[in-house]
Amino acid sequence: MPYFLGVDLGGTKTHCLIADESGHVVGFGEAGPGNHQTVGYDGMLETLRTGLDRALGLAGLQAASLSGAGFGIAGYDWPSEQAVMAATIARLGLSCPVQMVNDAVPGIVAGAQEGWGVGLVSGTGCNCWGLAPDFQRMGRVTGYGFLMGEAAGGTELVMRALQLVNYAWIKRGPATALTEAFCKAVGAPDVEALLDGYTRERLQLGAELAPLVFRVAEAGDAVAREVIHWAGCELGEMACAVIRQLEFETQAFDVVLAGSMFAGGPLLISPLQETILQLAPRARLVRLAAPPVTGAVLLGMGLGGVKPTASIRQTLHENTRAARPGDKI
Repeated sequence: MPYFLGVDLGGTKTHCLIADESGHVVGFGEAGPGNHQTVGYDGMLETLRTGLDRALGLAGLQAASLSGAGFGIAGYDWPSEQAVMAATIARLGLSCPVQMVNDAVPGIVAGAQEGWGVGLVSGTGCNCWGLAPDFQRMGRVTGYGFLMGEAAGGTELVMRALQLVNYAWIKRGPATALTEAFCKAVGAPDVEALLDGYTRERLQLGAELAPLVFRVAEAGDAVAREVIHWAGCELGEMACAVIRQLEFETQAFDVVLAGSMFAGGPLLISPLQETILQLAPRARLVRLAAPPVTGAVLLGMGLGGVKPTASIRQTLHENTRAARPGDKI
């Protein structure tokens, strides 16, 4: 029986999943961060080896038993990285066909009804890719956040919120409950100490404080609500850019939402949806309901000549959920 490998290699954790041609999961391995931008290519390889060895061990298989492998790789952003990525993965000793994509792509394959569409990711950072119906053409943004004018993940949301706290302090903007909330969160006695510590990098305020912004907004603070609305519109514009690249404006397709930011609900999703529907009125927004690694397995199946049916997809998703019930998507 053929077996297929999927790898979701991320900035904080890495999942390796092995399934058979019916979608039944036979092995799972978890490892640490694998983004080469933070751990280097040697660190990436070590993470992949750890996760793969664990998955193969649970499955009772050798690497030679695999018939296809899909890799969703965080930090794989440019064609110039292809050669070194391929060389790193080749050191795993796989003999099967391999497909490498940015880690936003498996979410599309796993979450879109027909396996193609647009994938919008917003967690610590943000990214957006699209996959055409021919499963060959792709659209994308750079994934480099504020540097390239693409926002907003949790990092950018907190950064923008702190800018508005500063606006309130210098009397450029209205007062906001975010000031007191941030001060309390980091133990700053007042806003001057907060901004002093933040700008001089003695205080670290990052994406982990994004839920705080949502809580303040839900309590009715107008400035916090404004910054979340801004983030929703920014994410919508990223999706619209990819929609234009793939000429999806008149098509019916899924926009798959993945990442912790979307747990914020309508405050973020409503402006995002409004922005997208102005350009593509037949777009359908769906939350990713399966771990992204399942999309990587489906890519591996395609390489091995298996066309995943609805039944195979459902079996794979259910098996993966049963194997990893506590995982956050």
